[in-house]
Amino acid sequence: MTTTRLTRYDRTMLRLMNDRRGAAWYATAARRRLAVATHVTLTLAIGGLMTHLFLAEGEPLWTVVAMAVLLLPWMVATGVINGATRGLLELRAHVLDERQSAERSRVLARAHRVTTLLLAAAAVILLITGGVAGDAPKAYAAPLLIAVLVTHWVMPLWVAGWLAEDEPADDDL
Repeated sequence: MTTTRLTRYDRTMLRLMNDRRGAAWYATAARRRLAVATHVTLTLAIGGLMTHLFLAEGEPLWTVVAMAVLLLPWMVATGVINGATRGLLELRAHVLDERQSAERSRVLARAHRVTTLLLAAAAVILLITGGVAGDAPKAYAAPLLIAVLVTHWVMPLWVAGWLAEDEPADDDL
């Protein structure tokens, strides 16, 4: 950690992100990757429901209810990934040590490359469908851009959770 004075918020977040009570949820690489896969799946489901809500005729209230129901497990999966990474992306930079800062930079760089490819793919998809249909598919542009924006927002979390390493074993001395 740096010599910057920690605020009450920093101390609270550091304590929360290093709380090991939920370690069983992410103790192995398989469990961490399952948490990431679950988070991706829930994000896709919520995004699909939002798209349906955006494009549907009328006011389908069931989609709002379904999104609200899916939001709770989504938040739990977010917490599991944050716990597995010890808050790598949630803690302020001055709270991280040199190893964590380097790891955060690696995660953000990799996530940036992935989302850049997704943005390019989204643009190509819209251009191709617009060329085939003879007009830009305006109805799908907003949901697709929102999906890419959300992916850009959560991709660092997914990458960090996917790449998180196992905790060192306790030495019996």
